[in-house]
Amino acid sequence: MGKIIAIANQKGGVGKTTTTVNLAASLGVLEKKVLLIDADPQANATSGLGIDVEAVEIGTYQLLEHTKTAKETIIPTDSPNLDLIPSHIDLVAIEIELVDKDEREYMMKKAISELKNDYDYILIDCAPSLGLLTLNALTAADSVIIPIQCEYFALEGLGKLLNTIKSVQKIHNPDLDIEGLLLTMFDSRLRLSNQVVEEVRKHFSEMVFDTIIQRNVRLSEAPSYGESIIKYDASSKGAINYLNMANELLKKNKETV
Repeated sequence: MGKIIAIANQKGGVGKTTTTVNLAASLGVLEKKVLLIDADPQANATSGLGIDVEAVEIGTYQLLEHTKTAKETIIPTDSPNLDLIPSHIDLVAIEIELVDKDEREYMMKKAISELKNDYDYILIDCAPSLGLLTLNALTAADSVIIPIQCEYFALEGLGKLLNTIKSVQKIHNPDLDIEGLLLTMFDSRLRLSNQVVEEVRKHFSEMVFDTIIQRNVRLSEAPSYGESIIKYDASSKGAINYLNMANELLKKNKETV
């Protein structure tokens, strides 16, 4: 049975979508069958995998509305072993449309339960908010990865996210684990980056992944070509970081599964 992992942080610009796309592609290269669910109306994970967002007619919106089955919303990608449930700007309306529905927090969980046996990993790219979309992802997930950028405001808002996770565990999903905190956008030349790493490791110790994602130009360029870093430049520092991250995730799950 596959594992569902949400990648969440209500702060924007922390490397959430970059992590989801490149971790998914890395797991695929390591011969794991992966599904990426784009649960962000900005649809950056969709375009980042080379899919024309304007042409998307069926995706996460229909999945959450339950107007299509999960299997009907899946499309293949050019990355090995990686499928996608794409997003579209229409998804922005879903929070309003679901607000008066019963069990609105469980829409994604119900919709994707049939897919757990088809994939080794299902990764959900969450929107940069703690709204109903993110709540649906956390309720459906087995665990959550929290990307934290190595910058001044890194820990700001983290308490709020951890409180949200606690309340989801309490009310909707008692089995939700924190898979780990992932340090992103690290620049070894900056004293501040090193201080943030030190601070996060001091406060959260074993919750922090050993792998650190370094700031890398090729990593920033890849989405504009609609490619993961693995496809765009497999020898770059960014590709090596995400392959290391994927290996660490696999190792961690062998120990705990």
